[in-house]
Amino acid sequence: MPLYLHDIPLDKAKAALKEALKNADLWRVLATEFIPLDENALGRVLSEPIWAKVSSPHYHASAMDGFAVRAKDTAGATLTAPLTLQIGEQAQYVDTGDPLPEEFNAVIMIEETEALDADGEITPAIREPKEIRIRAAVAPWKHVRPLGEDIVATQLVLPAGHILRPADLGAIAASGHIEIPVSRKPRVAILPTGTELVEIGSELKRGDILEYNSLVLAAQIKKWGGVATRFSITVDDFELISQRVAEAAQNHDLILLNAGSSAGAEDFSSSVVEKLGTLLVHGIAVRPGHPVIIGMLPKLPNGESLIPIIGMPGYPVSAALTGEIFVEELMARWTGRARFELDTIKATLTRKTTSPAGDDDYIRMAVGRVGERMLAAPLSRGAGVISSLVRADGLAVMPRGTQGAEAGDEVDIHLYRTRAELEKTIFCIGSHDMTLDLIAQFLSEKDRRLISSNVGSLGGLVALKRGEAHLAGSHLLDPETGIYNDSYIAKYLANQRVRQVLLVNREQGLLTLRGNPKNVKGLEDVASSGIQFVNRQRGAGTRVLLDYHLNLKGIATKQVLGYSNEEYTHLGVAAAVASGRVDCGLGISAAAQALDLDFLPLFHERYELIIPEIYFESELLAPLFEVIESKVFRDTVSEMPGYEFGEK
Repeated sequence: MPLYLHDIPLDKAKAALKEALKNADLWRVLATEFIPLDENALGRVLSEPIWAKVSSPHYHASAMDGFAVRAKDTAGATLTAPLTLQIGEQAQYVDTGDPLPEEFNAVIMIEETEALDADGEITPAIREPKEIRIRAAVAPWKHVRPLGEDIVATQLVLPAGHILRPADLGAIAASGHIEIPVSRKPRVAILPTGTELVEIGSELKRGDILEYNSLVLAAQIKKWGGVATRFSITVDDFELISQRVAEAAQNHDLILLNAGSSAGAEDFSSSVVEKLGTLLVHGIAVRPGHPVIIGMLPKLPNGESLIPIIGMPGYPVSAALTGEIFVEELMARWTGRARFELDTIKATLTRKTTSPAGDDDYIRMAVGRVGERMLAAPLSRGAGVISSLVRADGLAVMPRGTQGAEAGDEVDIHLYRTRAELEKTIFCIGSHDMTLDLIAQFLSEKDRRLISSNVGSLGGLVALKRGEAHLAGSHLLDPETGIYNDSYIAKYLANQRVRQVLLVNREQGLLTLRGNPKNVKGLEDVASSGIQFVNRQRGAGTRVLLDYHLNLKGIATKQVLGYSNEEYTHLGVAAAVASGRVDCGLGISAAAQALDLDFLPLFHERYELIIPEIYFESELLAPLFEVIESKVFRDTVSEMPGYEFGEK
């Protein structure tokens, strides 16, 4: 019986799909096709082993330019007692690759001979001398490539299931083949559904959602060895979706039906599968991505065979991870290759993470080495945050039955990146600033990666104290002295030697919609007239700055409507204002410009990088300082509003 949004364990869902495919005789390589041996074979999967038809080389070949000889004729030759060999009877000139003349079994390199004329004098006619003089004996088969040195006829060259690389193509050619048997690429139909969806490049209006899941899924299919067909968007209409699915079932091996897999009023995917075929599973205990559908459909028009259909969640991260969990394994089975296994390392969690006890939880992680420890920092958990997959260095899987892990726990990370990349990662944890994104771009040209985690200035100092970052961005104002960062460093990093590097001076002010419809002129206006405000999180330098100036003006925080409404970045504040969710917020001018907002300047502040002494002069951070001091970086920042360099 099918299970409707009743989350079953992941292993049971996989077992249900596997059993259905076995029953349909689809748990195997789909088909073999023979293709020409050329560069287009790169990346294809061999469906049959390659056996050598001929040996390589197929004759005894000279490995050097020189003279073919009989090794026994060279016996006794020394520097002080050279031997002379007659050309023709005792030696013959050969180029590299030439067949070794009959009865000869060695080659003397031309550099180790002296060419002699008929009078026994050294001659420049190297290739056509009468005699050669040698000053060392050679062993049998010296500088000779014997028949079959590389490949012997009938030997196994490559096994079935092998993914072809450039060198493999040469080996196949050398063994006498002109075409090769490969697995047919699985044909996958991708059907995006949803009335709210619009094509990439469309002019967006409120309520529109760009449809790019099919692009991501199609790229996954190509990477895994298949061929994807991206259907156009189908609106939320049961009969129309059913018609599209039936059409796709005619000439594809797998259907990925994207969105509509939950149980909402316009979620038709499970009903479509029931109408056209057999619904096996509806709901899997995995996060993100639990409303997954698995079914089998008759392959039209004759309906004599079956094809699987997978209903993918609409959220981008859920859809992509569902592809990794289910579709990659299917592509491996159908092409006959081994599964693509991610490299796994152990890393220490930088902060606590919680997981639903009944689900297998896939958590995106930023990973890098700080000091002697490999660290893993959890990224955004939102199923709709596709950028978290872009930033992710790997995944931690919290198995069903656990409820997450504590900060300091060691976890397995399944890597998207190489270990070498992780060793070149700079961890910056602390206050957000848009210049950090610019630094990250310039560092990418210097073989370094900058991972920036926005937890606020105070959070950055705490991360440095715990040895979880190479540097922290900070702009914490001491309300008693008016000096930035010093007192906080003394309090939180008393036992560490650190350097304070002034990155920029920047303007902070109020961000409002264009035209400033609420006529906000200062903090006094924010504390009156019912204006909705958005704040930064506790520990953020911007929040400390706000509290300092509210106190100077005698404004209580409870007078600010939305004081407890928090965002973690300046761009987050700008987005909240631009969307109309709030009326204004405190942030930097560059964020206002980025989202076309008005900016009311209020304060100037120092934004510093706090760097432990142990890392300040390290090879890892050297390119960072090159970027900061470079003219191109400073010129670029100077063009951004609200920034200045130098002491103030």
